[in-house]
Amino acid sequence: MRLSRIAAMASAFFVTLALALTGASAAVSAERPLATGYVALGDSYAAGVGSGSYDSGSGSCKRSTKAYPALWAAAHSPSSFDFVACSGARTGDVTSGQLGPLSASTGVVSISIGGNDAGFADTMTTCALQGESACLARVAQAVDYIDKTLPGQLDGVYGAIAQKAPSAHVVVLGYPHFYKIGGSCSVGLSEKSRSAINGAADSINTVTAKRAADHGFTFADVNSTFAGHELCSGDPWLHSVTVPVDESYHPTAAGQSDGYLPVFGSAV
Repeated sequence: MRLSRIAAMASAFFVTLALALTGASAAVSAERPLATGYVALGDSYAAGVGSGSYDSGSGSCKRSTKAYPALWAAAHSPSSFDFVACSGARTGDVTSGQLGPLSASTGVVSISIGGNDAGFADTMTTCALQGESACLARVAQAVDYIDKTLPGQLDGVYGAIAQKAPSAHVVVLGYPHFYKIGGSCSVGLSEKSRSAINGAADSINTVTAKRAADHGFTFADVNSTFAGHELCSGDPWLHSVTVPVDESYHPTAAGQSDGYLPVFGSAV
């Protein structure tokens, strides 16, 4: 009888202790601000170059109200929205100039980065102006950079994001194939050049997805939505060579709203 009474007292003590600790934990959680802010980082694909309706205050960064970050924020009303993606940005530009808005209250981060590091603009210029042989050589140079150098640069960016926004769900968006192989383009680059450029996009997406996963981030592949809407498809969501020239090979407004936005929305 005495042992039963002691056991009952001990049980009551531990139940009380558990309730007290649970209550304390709940109180701490209640005091901690919810991580609900959204920060959009990255390059011209994240800024919305090519989709028009640019914010005059963003200057040469050319942030668009039709870019997927702005569209998602308008639809979901995060507690705060910091749109700092910028045309031409490289990994070093993100770490040196875009991470300021990140904090413990940041709940969602989006980013596309790496294309400019790999020489996206120069590669496409070479391919458009210098013929197949020069194009294939420049693409091969870009892929070598992607495989050997870019992983370390992405690690630096992703590590800095994780450190500054430890509670954030980070979505890393990839790049679409530029061309529909066997499509309706009768002039311009050769099929071999187009295939090589698509292969370079695959290379950067593969490297990016691996580095993102190793940091616990979500990689979002946009090729599923862009399929059938590449250049030479008859209904492209990407600009070919255009004026202004910096919009060349960038998503149109439809590419942002129908190509990038659904993939990002599903990944958040």
